[in-house]
Amino acid sequence: VFAVFLTSPAPICVLDEVDAPLDDANVIRFCSLLDELAKITETKFIIITHHALTMAKMDRLFGVTMGESGVSQLVSVDLQPGSQLEAAE
Repeated sequence: VFAVFLTSPAPICVLDEVDAPLDDANVIRFCSLLDELAKITETKFIIITHHALTMAKMDRLFGVTMGESGVSQLVSVDLQPGSQLEAAE
């Protein structure tokens, strides 16, 4: 699938739970592949996942919370500033 994607990249690619059947080692390899593809093709990947390792490798996280019944709220966390602070230390 990704080889075909390299020949005809799209500006945005949405992947839904593609990491679910993978073990931890392959999730790390999958995330590294996505990182390489994003650099080569300048594609923005939107990953829908529940896997903690995948979330840890992303630049930004979005989530939906429901503080009270029937009221949803979108939450966004930018993970890049934190990694820049680590590099400075």
